[in-house]
Amino acid sequence: MKDYQEAITELKTIVEKYDNIVFFGGAGVSTESGIPDFRSVDGLYHQQYDYPPETILSHTFYRRRPEEFYRFYRNKMLFLDAKPNAAHLKLAQLEAQGKLRAVITQNIDGLHQAAGSKVVLELHGSVLRSYCENCGHFHDVEYILHSTGVPRCEKCGGPVKPDVVLYEEGLDQKTINASVRYIHEAQVLIIGGTSLAVYPAAGLIDYFNGDKLVVINKAPTPRDAHADLLIQAPIGEVFAQL
Repeated sequence: MKDYQEAITELKTIVEKYDNIVFFGGAGVSTESGIPDFRSVDGLYHQQYDYPPETILSHTFYRRRPEEFYRFYRNKMLFLDAKPNAAHLKLAQLEAQGKLRAVITQNIDGLHQAAGSKVVLELHGSVLRSYCENCGHFHDVEYILHSTGVPRCEKCGGPVKPDVVLYEEGLDQKTINASVRYIHEAQVLIIGGTSLAVYPAAGLIDYFNGDKLVVINKAPTPRDAHADLLIQAPIGEVFAQL
């Protein structure tokens, strides 16, 4: 692995040279904005609750215990005061410069859009949207936040569900197809802030066959050995130097 400053210099060179870059990111992109990583030592998975978060955030639990699901969801999943960090802002800037084609994210916080990114593929949905399971009417996050118990549709009274992909639920096929296309056509794929542990999302990077694979993550990932450039550091700290 290269010296840190050497690696930063090489990343700058890559970004300057190419104009078809795709970014694939995970929870580590948002931790620097104060949103906890589910799998980090101090993340949601290590906090005490009546049930493990993986259980609460499952389709089965949502159906069987919707009130308990929403108690957890309002308390632990909504970080509406979070602001975009250096990574979000730099990605939006690279898109505006015509270098970055798309952000593919496993995050559900909407911070890429808040930073100004236009082409954002949300593999796991967004907490900023919810919809009525009866009539399909969409509600914003404030509607969920200020409701009690199981929120009901303001139009038809049906149950409202967050527009996020719960455990046991499949990913949106249109989002997958678009992600595959962007990754397959990319000259450069930058993987940042993800352990590449969540499937099927992590499997999408198998479609990359471009020139440069860049991996930026604090902890090791299964793709480190395949990376043309590996930087083991916080993604925001790295992007702040570009």
